[in-house]
Amino acid sequence: MDVFVCAGCGAELTAPLVRVALPDHTYFGGWEQLHPPLMEPGTYAVDPLPTGPPWRVWDEVGEDLAARQGIYAPVYSVSFGARGRVVIAPGDSRGTAFIPEKCDGYCMGVDGRDGPNLACTACGSAVATRLDDCGLWQAVWLEPDAVRRAPTGPPAGPPPGWDDLEPASYAVAPVEPDGSWSRRWEASVTVALARLVAACEGRPVALPGPLADLIGDALAGYLPAGPPTLTLGLAGPGRPPLRPGPDVLLVPRHPFTGDPWRPPGGTAPVVPLDIGVWAYLAAPGETSPIPATGGLPEGVLRDDYPLPLHPRRSFLPHGRAFAHTLARLPAAREPWLRAYYDSHRGQYQGVSG
Repeated sequence: MDVFVCAGCGAELTAPLVRVALPDHTYFGGWEQLHPPLMEPGTYAVDPLPTGPPWRVWDEVGEDLAARQGIYAPVYSVSFGARGRVVIAPGDSRGTAFIPEKCDGYCMGVDGRDGPNLACTACGSAVATRLDDCGLWQAVWLEPDAVRRAPTGPPAGPPPGWDDLEPASYAVAPVEPDGSWSRRWEASVTVALARLVAACEGRPVALPGPLADLIGDALAGYLPAGPPTLTLGLAGPGRPPLRPGPDVLLVPRHPFTGDPWRPPGGTAPVVPLDIGVWAYLAAPGETSPIPATGGLPEGVLRDDYPLPLHPRRSFLPHGRAFAHTLARLPAAREPWLRAYYDSHRGQYQGVSG
């Protein structure tokens, strides 16, 4: 595990933490809604790309410089902030205090528009940015130049391999208790959809049954039109090989490294998906743990056990997540994908890098 300390004075700024993959939904929430913490207690993640201010508009930056910042298609503005910022749950921060003059926000909290708004209480150095305004996941972002990582205990071993994980334990239901779609699902599925568009190289694709049943109609407007010429299969640890093999595989991202699962000796392109969403699709579970005497016809649910939740509206892809992801794919510089991106820009005008 790691503790982060102030680079200036060495004071501890976090609880002991373990590194995990940066969540797909990090930058995508619901507008004018309060959100829970992004990170689970006791964890941290690192964003390798530039984030936060200062920002420069696309026309001033140009394609070559934008590509060096990790942006490969036009956006409203490009971040020239720090690379390698570390995100933690607010409850895991230690020894910091707000910088009052840097606590502006939209309406319900602080949004970090003025840069770091948390200072080390031991020496006063600006070390982090707290976010908790509406539409943002609650988080504390540690500035990479203001902190340093201090391992605790013996050196950590390698992260668990796929054979050591239990994907079902990560499953996230698609519907919240109030009947709304999970914000994690809305963002993560849309991020995977953008990667799918690139993997299919402009050809129509048929979604696998569970995904088609849940969100197929909503995603139709984002996938190329026409009869499907490619097949997408749900693949991953613990699942039997698909025969015949699909053209593209929808696979889980490793919860600690973020790397996609890959089949042994497989050659089909893979589209990584949040492991919580993937696990739900791969094994949605039983509607009741108690078998009915004599059995019930398929599709009939018992009424003496809480029924599964159903969304109160149809699934809507997160337009900003789609644009954000496409713009960060190197393939966006290919003529066909650039034309596709430009044709959809009207759906997400004003998106920043």
